[in-house]
Amino acid sequence: MALLNHFKKLFFLLCLTAVFIGCNSAAENRVDIVVINGHVLNVEIAETERARRTGLMHRKTLDWDSGMLFVFETDRRLSFWMKNTYIPLSIAFISSDGIIREIQDMTPHSLEPVVSRNFVRFALEVNQGYFEASGIRVGDRVTLPEEFRRSRIPGI
Repeated sequence: MALLNHFKKLFFLLCLTAVFIGCNSAAENRVDIVVINGHVLNVEIAETERARRTGLMHRKTLDWDSGMLFVFETDRRLSFWMKNTYIPLSIAFISSDGIIREIQDMTPHSLEPVVSRNFVRFALEVNQGYFEASGIRVGDRVTLPEEFRRSRIPGI
């Protein structure tokens, strides 16, 4: 009987751990900063396939000076959607040389793809209106985390 109670407690702890990990899946992304025109943003780095696929889904809030930087291995046309995303977002498509090539707004829960017109290496999602309110425009340079400047963006 004591052994059965021990296994019940162990099972409960395992279930609790699984719930905690599932609720905190965002914690798997490391946080870094990007700077645009003197504006500092705390961004989660989504550089794995799993992190890019999940993005900002299921979140109810996002701090004004926060976002998510999606990192890709090669330049390509990127496509995003807002499935299971509650927060209205703006997305900046950024070339491998750190220049914003386009900015688009995205609608919560929309399954309509938001596709870059240009081949780009990065995408930065922030609260909708952040870029406009901060005076950030197409053509502005983004200071990316050091590792991306060194290893992926020659000359910056």
